[in-house]
Amino acid sequence: MGTTGNLALLPSWAYLATMSGGDFQIFEIIIFAAVAGFLLVRLRSVLGRRTGTEKRIDPFAPRPAPPPRPSPFTAPNASQGPVIEGQATPVANAPAAAKTPGAGAIKAADSSFDESAFLKGARGAFEIVINAFAAGDVAALRPLLAPNVLDSFVGAIRARGGSKLPSPLVSIKSAEIIESAVEGATALITVKFVSEQNAEGNAVEEHVDGWTFSRSLRTRDPNWTLIATSAPHG
Repeated sequence: MGTTGNLALLPSWAYLATMSGGDFQIFEIIIFAAVAGFLLVRLRSVLGRRTGTEKRIDPFAPRPAPPPRPSPFTAPNASQGPVIEGQATPVANAPAAAKTPGAGAIKAADSSFDESAFLKGARGAFEIVINAFAAGDVAALRPLLAPNVLDSFVGAIRARGGSKLPSPLVSIKSAEIIESAVEGATALITVKFVSEQNAEGNAVEEHVDGWTFSRSLRTRDPNWTLIATSAPHG
């Protein structure tokens, strides 16, 4: 047989071995082109085609704010009252809480309530407020007083021309809880303070004051706020 007949009978690998260098390079290009075409078809089937209606995504655009999360302390659709210093007060039509002599109402609502620690803090607040009011120090009064009480104190300071006065407080003779109540999630305690204060002519007079403090039972903030001052009922 001739050469052509012999090549036809050789296996494919033997046939490739007989190819010249140039023929082999052409064969490689054909193989690579076929592989590339196959991969292109597969990639297109996975990614799909552009139709022109795709929404362009801007990676620098601000993300929409997440929907507000419901408060874990508020039931769905629950009514909310006006907010004072970030604390919700009972709604207007809510029944007023009954006042209990002593700290009984607070102890029933908050088992961690420490009466001795509270009275120690109340005495400190009484001293700070009296001294700050005399000195006209509004900055010292602000964190201790509710807005309406602060306005009253600031008005009195302005009425005297903002002058600084010596502190009239001589001593605090006693401080006792005379009544307490819980309105919604707000604890209320009225403390009777008996103090000695300077009067005209270097005289020392006994003063009796009733201060009402409040604190939200929904927060871990242990601080109380002065919301009213009055003459105690007993």
